[in-house]
Amino acid sequence: MSTIDDAIFEAVESFVEQLKGLIQQAALESVQTALNGRNQPSQRRTKAAGGGTMAGLQRYEAGAKRTPAELAALIKKLHAHIAKNPGLRIETIGTALGVPTKALVLPVKRLVSERRVSTKGQKRATVYFAH
Repeated sequence: MSTIDDAIFEAVESFVEQLKGLIQQAALESVQTALNGRNQPSQRRTKAAGGGTMAGLQRYEAGAKRTPAELAALIKKLHAHIAKNPGLRIETIGTALGVPTKALVLPVKRLVSERRVSTKGQKRATVYFAH
C-alpha cells in the first residue's frame, strides 16, 4: 500500500476506536442514570410537550389529576387565547400556550358545552371561535 492508503487506514482505525469509546461511555451513563432512578425525558419528548420547555412536561404528566383551580385557570387562559386568535386549530393553540394538546381536551369540551366557544370543521380540521 502507498503512504496515503496507510494514512487513510490509520485515520479510520483511530476514528473507530474513538467511536467505540464514546459508545461505551454513553452506555455506561445510561445504566448509571437508570440505576440511580433519575430518568430524564428525551429531547424529542421535551420538544413535543410544549415548545421545548420542561414546564409543560412537569405540569401535565400522564394520569395526573388537575385541581379545580388549575383547570379553571387553564379554561380562562384557553378562552382568552381563542378570543384573541379566532380560527386556530387545537395543536396551534396548545403550542402557543405551551400546553400539550391532550391537556386541552377537557377545557375545550367545557368551553364548547358552555357555549363560550364554537367550532367549525371536524376531527383534526376543527377550528375554534370565541363568543
